[in-house]
Amino acid sequence: MAESIQGLKRTHMCAELSLENVGQEVVLMGWVQKRRDLGGVIFVDLRDRTGIVQIVFDAKISNKVFEKAESIRNEYVLAVMGSVVKRDPETVNPKLKTGEIEVKITELRILSKAETPPFYIEEDSDANEQIRLKYRYLDLRRPDMQQNIILRHKVTKIARDYFDANGFLEIETPMLTKSTPEGARDYLVPSRVHPGEFYALPQSPQLYKQLLMLAGMDRYFQIVKCFRDEDLRADRQPEFTQIDLEMSFVDVEDILSINEEFIAKLFKETLGVEIETPFLRLPYQEAMDRFGSDKPDMRFGFELVDLSDIVVNSGFKVFADAVTKGGSVRAINAKNCKEKFSRRDLDGLVDFVKIYKAKGMAWIVVTEDELKSPITKFFNDEEIKAILDRTGAQPGDIIMIVADKNEIVYDALGHLRLELAKRLDMLKKDAYKFVWVTEFPLLEYDEEEKRYVAKHHPFTSPMDQDIALLDTDPSKVRAKAYDIVLNGVEIGGGSIRIYNTELQQKMFETLGFSKEEAWERFGFLMEAFKYGTPPHGGMAYGLDRLVMLIAGKDSIRDVIAFPKVQNASELMTNAPSTVDLKQLKELHIKVENE
Repeated sequence: MAESIQGLKRTHMCAELSLENVGQEVVLMGWVQKRRDLGGVIFVDLRDRTGIVQIVFDAKISNKVFEKAESIRNEYVLAVMGSVVKRDPETVNPKLKTGEIEVKITELRILSKAETPPFYIEEDSDANEQIRLKYRYLDLRRPDMQQNIILRHKVTKIARDYFDANGFLEIETPMLTKSTPEGARDYLVPSRVHPGEFYALPQSPQLYKQLLMLAGMDRYFQIVKCFRDEDLRADRQPEFTQIDLEMSFVDVEDILSINEEFIAKLFKETLGVEIETPFLRLPYQEAMDRFGSDKPDMRFGFELVDLSDIVVNSGFKVFADAVTKGGSVRAINAKNCKEKFSRRDLDGLVDFVKIYKAKGMAWIVVTEDELKSPITKFFNDEEIKAILDRTGAQPGDIIMIVADKNEIVYDALGHLRLELAKRLDMLKKDAYKFVWVTEFPLLEYDEEEKRYVAKHHPFTSPMDQDIALLDTDPSKVRAKAYDIVLNGVEIGGGSIRIYNTELQQKMFETLGFSKEEAWERFGFLMEAFKYGTPPHGGMAYGLDRLVMLIAGKDSIRDVIAFPKVQNASELMTNAPSTVDLKQLKELHIKVENE
């Protein structure tokens, strides 16, 4: 039968004890990590969220307590009282924070017994992730998982303290909102009292935080749940958390600088790492031209080089045709890689770029005496020299080239440079390279819908000098938008918002909304604009991604207490699930089986 803690009050957490506590009587409570019976003496590693301390049951101290301790097994929950003693020098455990001391136990209460868990509760468990997620409450006992959750708490506390100190008000916004489809799918919630009508769970608090600026709140922030019904991956969940903020009477530089200070403070206080500010700013087109990505990883080089003008009139039809059809020919110089990549490796990289719709990859191996390549015979000496000069090629280098439509070239070479860095072990997790990507295209053309869609959202302001292009060439309009990227991962982004009614209406027209459709979806915002709107802008961080990177993990599931898996289900509770017919009738819903 389980015992009670009545009359016992915990005095310390397990890993708080040190040599300073020697001679003190302490009360500890926690789980049994490991038990070792040496005959007459039983050693137990007692664990709580702070760590482990060794406790000792000695028959010479109390035979009654010792006999009781013989029944202890892993994951039993104990309350113990005893005295802290210094370990003998030969028994000190330097791997433990508490390795210089142990606790001699005089009283034991077994608060809860435990069956053998489906996997061992240990750091860096190699247990199958599906099993760990099914028994997530056990997985969260593991020290590394607990440290991830503690880190997440620290990040949110630092965020709250920083933004509070800088004049931001934390204001909650509704979870049940109006559906305004534009972007990812909404999660819909049926209304019982309004038959046939639905709320949407917010994809972000975007409209509400803009309305808070109209309300004169000046600076807002919120650590908020958001919901998007989209396909999942390692750094995406159907419900995720944002550090969301908005500011009035600001320009782009105001927002970037206050957030750089936040990031510097965050990394200093969580990792002890000094982050240099200001961060590099890269216009979107420059990021694409140099790195093939709007999320460039700045920890290494391998920048893209445009060869289009050199090869447009060459005898190599593949290259020449790509340029004349409006595409490009671009290269990466893999410096000093001649000895690191065999012919078989190069063939593998040709297959790799095909994943990203490239038709292939040409290569030139530069040696002291010659160029090894199946394509050099198609170029004259002047063209060859220009290629070598443009790429900065030296003996020992390999030039890797892709020719196609621009978007394919960018995508293929952008992923190729990451693959090269990965194979060459250049992706150091303890190197933190931040960059702002700015001046994104305001719009992109959706071939399926045959209309322009907002690259970020419909409330992003165009750059002042590009507004006239909305009437003549919308594809060339740049936005006052910015993303913050860390080591090739977008951790946040935002924009200056449209605050002029006429310009917002123009934006809706460009997106293909009639005036009636725009007012049907966003009329409450348009109405609000009539009553005096301050210039405003803001951004949001993906808290899950940010904590993932600080923790050095590869998946946001490792930093979320109860995440979902690839098909958006939760293995522990088996959500989503069917519901009673009575509940469906109350909501005026009928489920039709296919």
